[in-house]
Amino acid sequence: MKALLVSTPAMGHLHPLLGVGRMLISGGHEVVGLSSSFLQNRIESIGARFRSFVPAADIDTRDISTLFPELVQLSPGPDQLRLILQRAFVEFMLPQYESVRQTLQEFPADVILGDHLMCGVLPLLLGPRAQRPPIALLGTTYLISSRDDGAPGDAGAPLATSNQQRSDYAALARKYDEIVFRPVGDELNEYLGGIGIAPLHMNLYDAMVELPDAYLQLTVPSFEFPRRELPRSVRFVGPLPITPNQAPVPSWVHELDGSRKVVLVTQGTLTNNDFGELVLPTLAALADQPDILVMVTTGGRPREALPGPLPANVRVAEYLPFEWAMSKIDAFVTNGGYGSLNQALSFGVPVVTAGTVADRGDVGARVAWSGVGINLATNAPTSDALRSAVLRVLDEPAYRSKAAAFASEAQRIDTRSEVLRILDSLVSSGRQQQVGRSSARRKTAEAG
Repeated sequence: MKALLVSTPAMGHLHPLLGVGRMLISGGHEVVGLSSSFLQNRIESIGARFRSFVPAADIDTRDISTLFPELVQLSPGPDQLRLILQRAFVEFMLPQYESVRQTLQEFPADVILGDHLMCGVLPLLLGPRAQRPPIALLGTTYLISSRDDGAPGDAGAPLATSNQQRSDYAALARKYDEIVFRPVGDELNEYLGGIGIAPLHMNLYDAMVELPDAYLQLTVPSFEFPRRELPRSVRFVGPLPITPNQAPVPSWVHELDGSRKVVLVTQGTLTNNDFGELVLPTLAALADQPDILVMVTTGGRPREALPGPLPANVRVAEYLPFEWAMSKIDAFVTNGGYGSLNQALSFGVPVVTAGTVADRGDVGARVAWSGVGINLATNAPTSDALRSAVLRVLDEPAYRSKAAAFASEAQRIDTRSEVLRILDSLVSSGRQQQVGRSSARRKTAEAG
């Protein structure tokens, strides 16, 4: 199998694709990764070949405030969401599409695999099926297609439990449609019309889930809000397995001897410019808890980025081997990164989440609804709120019980086998369609 991985140039989007890429390469398949130049080393590190987006799409997203200064001037909400979707995704659709077309000319992929907002594949999905390989997208965040209760995506709305909530959500959906999805759709259709493709008649989120040949949601079914009818493309494939040995075990490993509860707090590798958002309030919250050891990962930033002196019960590492760390901790404090949160739950670890920017409010809503942890539903949690939440998930058995049920459900899914089975099926179906088209063309030619 020849697989083309195409990623939005951000680690939260690329990392899950690299996990699937490793699966493919270990199975003897050929993989090319397409994204921005600054991610070349990341892509090549798994053994894939790298291809860069054309210059118009070859952006470096490591400093969002410089790349999109207008985004940081807005508070979380529909106006910020509209700008994120327009500036970071839709405006790069056509040069990403051109990059995919050019790459396919030299690398005739049997399947294309993208992240959940890889707009560069939309022109292919809306064009003739016969002129493209099968396309699968990874659900690298919560399932973004329309909910039964009518709440709009990225509004952070809990699942409705009453008619009044559903009525409120209908009004909220109209607001999001007016401010977010209609302007985004109008811009999207303008670009599509410029290359002769008919307009899209659904919102962007529904399109990204419903149009691909398969949409691989990286969680278990019980962590997603129920729907009367899932889009036919959706497959729940479980959390991606943690790639082992990505960082060394820390020198203070001997301190995790079971004598204290262990809490891990991280802001990931993308939103770690200001540790005052989550890490520092968590350290302050637990500083007076000598029976708790707090582990911190700085996501690659130096230890000195955390202002000292730090509480005596804190241990810091730039990175930790997650397969080791998750087996040692009793609670996970996060700003809502979907991948690491699902991986913690796959070890039966309850979580405390704090974050409302973009998708994180909706991720937190699922944490609260499923009972696997506590959602603080804010980008600026207080130390008092964090202390209360962490102590509750440590002390109240219901949270660990729900997280353990998630882990049991995840263990029943062989994610690697399921992902490869789905991709193999897509490729086989695509080849059969090619044979059928070739046969039909031959018969037409003979009849003529």
